[in-house]
Amino acid sequence: MKQEIIKLTDIKRYFTVGTEVIKALRTITMDIRKNEYLALMGPSGSGKSTLMNLLGCLDTPTFGQYILNGKDVSKLNDNDLAEIRNKEIGFIFQTFNLLPRSTALENVMLPLIYAGYSKHDRIERASEVLADVGLADRMNHRPNELSGGQRQRVATARALVNNPSIILADEPTGNLDSKTSLEIMHLIEQIHEAGNTIIVVTHEESIAREAHRIVRLIDGEIASDEWSEKFISKEAKQIPEEKKD
Repeated sequence: MKQEIIKLTDIKRYFTVGTEVIKALRTITMDIRKNEYLALMGPSGSGKSTLMNLLGCLDTPTFGQYILNGKDVSKLNDNDLAEIRNKEIGFIFQTFNLLPRSTALENVMLPLIYAGYSKHDRIERASEVLADVGLADRMNHRPNELSGGQRQRVATARALVNNPSIILADEPTGNLDSKTSLEIMHLIEQIHEAGNTIIVVTHEESIAREAHRIVRLIDGEIASDEWSEKFISKEAKQIPEEKKD
């Protein structure tokens, strides 16, 4: 049995707008185990973006407990949350969030600066990860010199560079054409097979079906939590056939 990397217990997130209290998350209780590949889905207003922000330590719950890798992060201050984000979580955003005047190598090196790596080690590690995502020949190109798919690969390399516990991908194919989307999803599958825990936030059924588990939110609550057909098929193939007499 794989260990839990995330444990959410009775998570609630409320926002006050004027005199009104918005209950973005009503009660969320769920576990995510190490090396899971999970898709988080839900319509606009379902709470999936709020939950993503909590999982990514970009926000803290109003009530409830969030345990990440054995540490209670639900009550941490902003500085502690920033440290957790840099060490434990790699983000892949729909809009890439790359620095436009920096090269691919410089963009990927950025988290290593905050982590205190030497310049030599930053260059070595960032070059290694860019090669892993197929961009060894594009390291010195700036974002405007790269295609959308290449920019997303740079963003993926940046997410991987600190060897995080979790990769959190927010609509990672939202700005890409269908062919490039398939390439990026294949890359994410390879990252999962290498041992990473993957959480993909998406509104696209085709993207969610690539995951092994699909959690759907409605009105700030979990409406369903199911294993995907892909996972069930994969597990079935691993069960040995009974020996015939």
